[in-house]
Amino acid sequence: MKLLTVTVPCYNSENYMEKCIDSLLVGGTDVEIIIVDDGSTDRTAEIADRYQAEHPEIIRVIHKANGGHGSAVNAGIDAATGLYFKVVDSDDWVREVAFRKILTTLEELAGGETRVDLLISNFVYNKVGEKRHKVMHYRRMFPVEEIFTWKEVGHLPKTRYLLMHSCIYRTRLLRDCGLRLPEHTFYVDNLYVFNPLPFVRNMYYLDVNFYYYYIGRHDQSVNQEVMISRLDQQVRVNKLMVDYYVENYGMIRSIPQRAHYMFNYLEVITAISSILMIVSGNPEHLEARKELLTYIRKKDMLLYLRLRFSIEGVYIYLPGKGGRQITLLGYKLMQRIYNFN
Repeated sequence: MKLLTVTVPCYNSENYMEKCIDSLLVGGTDVEIIIVDDGSTDRTAEIADRYQAEHPEIIRVIHKANGGHGSAVNAGIDAATGLYFKVVDSDDWVREVAFRKILTTLEELAGGETRVDLLISNFVYNKVGEKRHKVMHYRRMFPVEEIFTWKEVGHLPKTRYLLMHSCIYRTRLLRDCGLRLPEHTFYVDNLYVFNPLPFVRNMYYLDVNFYYYYIGRHDQSVNQEVMISRLDQQVRVNKLMVDYYVENYGMIRSIPQRAHYMFNYLEVITAISSILMIVSGNPEHLEARKELLTYIRKKDMLLYLRLRFSIEGVYIYLPGKGGRQITLLGYKLMQRIYNFN
């Protein structure tokens, strides 16, 4: 069994996938790299097969019909032989020194008495045109370099939540919790870092800048204009998160720190959906905004009230044109402070 499986979902990635894969090869034979060619129409399949031929002891390639990012991650989870599992997108890369530290830590944890379900590390927003790149770290949230549970988690600010880039799960946990990401849908990484959490008991945080998250392609899914064009998929994921939260609330609430974090994360995703609909200004999107809130209210009235009348919610869900203008001003201010797309 390998120590770590890294799945690299690829769709028409010929221009940047080599940098990603080369950064992963430094892990050597402790690492299994699964390149998932998700129905690409460029040279992605050819490049993937070449890497497999050159590194057969490390790299495996899966060629499949196009099913989207979630489908590619599902294929990686199904095929993984590693004790732990990581997703690295084909336009991102990892830092060698941090990678070696992570592998050493995973090896130590694998031989320990306490089973660790989730290893957390920092990631870096590598934004085009920026000389200084923002590091997302968790020093005030989690104990550093020690095994901890949800009960040892510190203050969880809404500006410091886990993303796919910061998570390495135990592979068996992903299978046992039944994680299946929807196909042909963007933004499923939110489900990837949300749904397994009720099953996560023991965690470990390494304060190393491991994952470099590239931001700058005009067609990238996190580009604001692209997100607005795909609002239906953002809303679909938002609703799936609401469904999961409501259906599993009995388990989620059993640990207050976990319940607090998961509510905050759901609140952030719902706020993003709402704000993007306002930014769009499209009457259909404004109607969809009302429909999303109605959906949440029908699903769980208490959850709706908590979201609607939280501190952020008071400003995000203000009624009428004037209310939307206030929300937009707040959104632009947050863009300047946090430098997101």
